[in-house]
Amino acid sequence: MKCIIIEDQPPAQRILRKFIEDVDSLELKGVFSDALQAMEFLKSEQINLLFLDIHLPKISGLDFLKSLPNPPHVILTTAFSEYALESYDLNVVDYLLKPFSFQRFLRAIAKVPTDKDTRSTLDASASMEMSKKHIYIKSGHEHIKIYLEQILHIDSDSDYTEVVTIEKKYLSSEPLRYWLESLPNEVFIRTHKSHIVNIHQIEKLQGNLIYLENGSKIPIGRAFKEDFLSRVLK
Repeated sequence: MKCIIIEDQPPAQRILRKFIEDVDSLELKGVFSDALQAMEFLKSEQINLLFLDIHLPKISGLDFLKSLPNPPHVILTTAFSEYALESYDLNVVDYLLKPFSFQRFLRAIAKVPTDKDTRSTLDASASMEMSKKHIYIKSGHEHIKIYLEQILHIDSDSDYTEVVTIEKKYLSSEPLRYWLESLPNEVFIRTHKSHIVNIHQIEKLQGNLIYLENGSKIPIGRAFKEDFLSRVLK
């Protein structure tokens, strides 16, 4: 896959260069400090994948992406989580929140279709799945809309559950069983009698602990460990 980097910070450029060099299927064709330089390059070169920072000089990464009539696959990189929801509407492959690990980088790469012709199929599938990308949490007298990718983990505590997202926590009167039945089981996995985890938010596994990208540590129960590992490490 031919790819380019659009990133104005040299340290971030170096990290992406190193990660790309360590993946045999990726071929780096250029590094650009602003989107206007990249725009000229894309007029004459065919690129499969674009690593795009959101905060750029002259024109933002999101505005640049919106201006492309036929963009390549895009993985967004940023230090700010508040742009995640807007990025989903642009059909990006993934959203990497800085600083990200090589393991998280590999998970993003794994989501990139190997054939550009499959993009239309993916877009159609994405449209069909739009209704599943968010859920309403009943918290007190309110029903609050939460995007699934924002959920880190869900914890049970006797009479209520706590839904922990990137930005805040929500208390819900629904039991843990309700979340297991309502959320896509290929993404949200029970790791303990009191915990459900979003596997896309896992940073690393160590012993009987799951380390999430926000620093949270979630236990893996003995009764759930075999199933959890077989699904996550497949």
